Amino acid sequence: MEKDRQEQAARLKKLQEQDKQQKVEFRKRMEREVSDFIQDSGQIKKRFQPMNKIERSILHDVVEVAGLTSFSFGEDDDCRYVMIFKKEFAPSDEELDSYRHGEEWDPQKAEEKRKLKELAQKQEEEAAQQGPAVVSPTSDYKDKYSHLIGKGAAKDAAHMLQANKTYGCVPVANKRDTRSIEEAMNEIRAKKRLRQSGEELPTTS
Repeated sequence: MEKDRQEQAARLKKLQEQDKQQKVEFRKRMEREVSDFIQDSGQIKKRFQPMNKIERSILHDVVEVAGLTSFSFGEDDDCRYVMIFKKEFAPSDEELDSYRHGEEWDPQKAEEKRKLKELAQKQEEEAAQQGPAVVSPTSDYKDKYSHLIGKGAAKDAAHMLQANKTYGCVPVANKRDTRSIEEAMNEIRAKKRLRQSGEELPTTS
């Protein structure tokens, strides 16, 4: 029993040492690849093959020590990979979004997309400055209600409501008697006298 435990502990220790050695070797390999990348002036970014979480962590650490920038992309853990960039060529937010969506970065398409976005924003700002559009009615109330009161009546009503300079909106035909009180009283007295005398009322022009 004791012998079995010792053998099991020995195997575990051996596995741990192998794992540790593998990590050391992996780190050395990543350091060489990152160093070659830095020295290659024709490269501004480098994409590595998919790695597990521990390997990605080691690579990120190597990149940080080297003074570069790195990002991990990919939805599934088994498919996630690391891209490294030289500091002077750090990716834009648009470029990072492309990689996150599994798309290749195309600077020309990105520039066209940016211009279209700016144009749309400019048009929105101009429309906002102009304010809401003024809506003019296509017809007045005469046309709206002509089917109820008749077109002729509607036109007459509109004519009657036209403003008069002296009497406001009261039509001239509706004005009251404009004679003075004295003239009206004299006419009433004359009519009364004529009725009493039995004479006919003379017509007035």
